[in-house]
Amino acid sequence: MTTVAAYAAPAAKAPLERTTIERRAVREFDVLIDIKFAGICHSDIHQAREGWGEATFPMVPGHEIAGIVSEVGPGVTKFQVGDRVGVGCMVDSCRECDNCKAGLEQYCTGGNVGTYNSVGKDGEPTYGGYSEKIVVDENYVLGIPEGISLDVAAPLLCAGITTYSPLKHWNAGPGKKVAIVGMGGLGHMGVKIAHALGAEVTVLSQSLSKQEDGLKLGADHYYATSDPQTFKDLRGTLDLIISTVSAPLDLGAYLSLLKTDGALVNVGAPEEPVSLNLFSVIGGRKTLAGSGIGGIPETQEMLDFCAEHGFGAEIELISADQINEAYERVLASDVRYRFVIDTATI
Repeated sequence: MTTVAAYAAPAAKAPLERTTIERRAVREFDVLIDIKFAGICHSDIHQAREGWGEATFPMVPGHEIAGIVSEVGPGVTKFQVGDRVGVGCMVDSCRECDNCKAGLEQYCTGGNVGTYNSVGKDGEPTYGGYSEKIVVDENYVLGIPEGISLDVAAPLLCAGITTYSPLKHWNAGPGKKVAIVGMGGLGHMGVKIAHALGAEVTVLSQSLSKQEDGLKLGADHYYATSDPQTFKDLRGTLDLIISTVSAPLDLGAYLSLLKTDGALVNVGAPEEPVSLNLFSVIGGRKTLAGSGIGGIPETQEMLDFCAEHGFGAEIELISADQINEAYERVLASDVRYRFVIDTATI
């Protein structure tokens, strides 16, 4: 066991504070990672404040992890000391179900093991990236290509893959009109990736305050959803809409923007249920869908794709003592576009 410094929420809704946690000794197939950077995802806040239901405390959030391998177990073949690596939202799964065998570990039928606020196969609670080090089985570690610096790579492990996976699955590319709802941590990555895939990209945001940024990152069009004219102008014009917001939306209004056979895919998860008039999907044979993160193979593919196209996330680097302030700023949409903790400050 190794004792490491970390920032943890001691109880639901309590401010995060500096503490120490135990990391397991390196097993045969384990990789010990010196964490260099950890992104702050909105889901960290949902879980630390029990917005998505009962959680386990103390909680060390963080599933956007980038660092350097400092030790490997004797059976490890995929990584060696000194490698640049990342860890995303899961650190294990059953490995035996059809989904796991197909590289869709995120949809493990028995439930994957979350990087934090979960329980490992050893019965011990998992602790995330707001810490100095982490030990992870090599099969759930990703290689970060040389083309991306570690600080801007960290948010790709959640925000990047959460938008890349549905964009690929629903065939975003040349000739497709794709809209991204929300211009935040996930949304800005959705814009970059959809543009790099060759789609015609529209941003649907509450206001036009981030329009200049959106166009710079690759959007072709930018509309304010607070303007009723937007929903008249865009009616029936889009092939695919990815909603990244975690607030409840008028789903019928967004479904009306789709062409026949279009899809509205939710990757943001509101804390409360939403309602829907089913005629919104019946007319036009439309799909209302959801998507999680990606599996390990697709996450590696996403990292390689981002490196090939020369981009990571747009970040604001903070020190660990600014985490609580950063949480409040995320809730106020006051970040462009992802807070990343410099874990040397823990």
